[in-house]
Amino acid sequence: MWSRALAPGYPDHPPMVALWIRLGTTFVGDSPLGVRLLGPLSVAIASLLLADAADRLLPGRHAGLRAAALLNATLLFGVGGVLMTPDAPLLAFWMTCLWALARMLATGNAWWWLAIGLFAGLAMDSKYTAALLWFGIALWLLVTPSMRLWLRRPAPWLGALLGLAAFLPVLLWEARHGWPSFTRQGARIAAWHPSDAARFLAELAGGQAGLVTPLIFAFCVGGVVKAARQAWRTRDPAWTLLAMLTLPAVVLFIQHALGDRVQGNWPAVIYPAASIAAAGLSAPIWERLFRPAIALGLVVTLLVYLQAGVALLPLPAGIDPIARQLAGWDSLADQVDAVARRAGADFVAADQYGVGAELARTLPRDVTVIGVDGRWRSTDLPRAGDLAGQVGLLVSTRRDSEFAPASWRDLTELGSTARMRGDEAVEAFRLYRVIMPENAADAVALPRR
Repeated sequence: MWSRALAPGYPDHPPMVALWIRLGTTFVGDSPLGVRLLGPLSVAIASLLLADAADRLLPGRHAGLRAAALLNATLLFGVGGVLMTPDAPLLAFWMTCLWALARMLATGNAWWWLAIGLFAGLAMDSKYTAALLWFGIALWLLVTPSMRLWLRRPAPWLGALLGLAAFLPVLLWEARHGWPSFTRQGARIAAWHPSDAARFLAELAGGQAGLVTPLIFAFCVGGVVKAARQAWRTRDPAWTLLAMLTLPAVVLFIQHALGDRVQGNWPAVIYPAASIAAAGLSAPIWERLFRPAIALGLVVTLLVYLQAGVALLPLPAGIDPIARQLAGWDSLADQVDAVARRAGADFVAADQYGVGAELARTLPRDVTVIGVDGRWRSTDLPRAGDLAGQVGLLVSTRRDSEFAPASWRDLTELGSTARMRGDEAVEAFRLYRVIMPENAADAVALPRR
């Protein structure tokens, strides 16, 4: 939906993922391939740049091939690379910025600071986690004696200004709309459940070991430890850069896990620099484990693809993460369309953000689809005021008693339906006949394919 209504910002995230989807669907059509196209392409290009960065930061160690192999054998990249989420452009620009930093360090050419600033700004346009990239670069310049000279030169400051200019449209959009994504993402900082800290920390460690695969996770931990030691002992600029692009994020996510759950994909920004540091491990044990680590990672990745394609393990639909995301949307749209036409509905509405977007993509083109989740209010989509007084079909997971009195002028339950995977229900919905009220502030018309 975002890609059909391009804007400098959205209620959840910055705009880069929407632009990438729009580019992909423009090139190869509005299809799963079009939606996901730039994900694997960006991973491939960024992997080549990461290899070049590793060879320049750790010359003479064959670090480039090793770092790229380690990174691509993880689930985060081997599977995550085909998912079009804000992490896809974030990691692409993060790795490209790391490449520019390595080039600048190897050549001493001040012009590379402009590229560094631009890529850091584009990373911020992708996901706010990129603030860790800015922080890491600044910390690197401050704690590395040989790099402090750059603070007295204009190039890094001009690069920073270029990055801020790239991020400025997002800031202006946020200011105009009441800072919706800043508020939404920032609310996670306030979450605090210290009684569950041990469980959250265990989930963080276990989840990362699973997503990165166990042996590669051990390599990355070893690499970060080595980078930290080298930075502390020698202030070597290459090793210190790797430390500053990993340790702050490690500390942040551990701190967050003391009071709330860390989602598995959040720490992904640690691994580009960590994989380079891991490629610099030279002890015999690491040499012996390198090939098994890559092999294990690729086997685990293959198993995940087979699970997605042919369901190797007969997981119940309710706990199968692939089914929960993907199963049954087309058949749900067919059922909703049939009920809407029988009820003489002038529109179909959904009060869940994601459900509205899925229905807008899968229902027939002649059906008007309305989103009534409060987050739609922060978009630039057209309001649905011209539908006031008209009959619609609402698709909801709520019960009658959970609706606010003024939500609809009329609310009559017509039955229920569900997203199905074969004979198993994945998610159930209630269907209501509704009449659009005059003051439906949250109702917007969703764009169609």
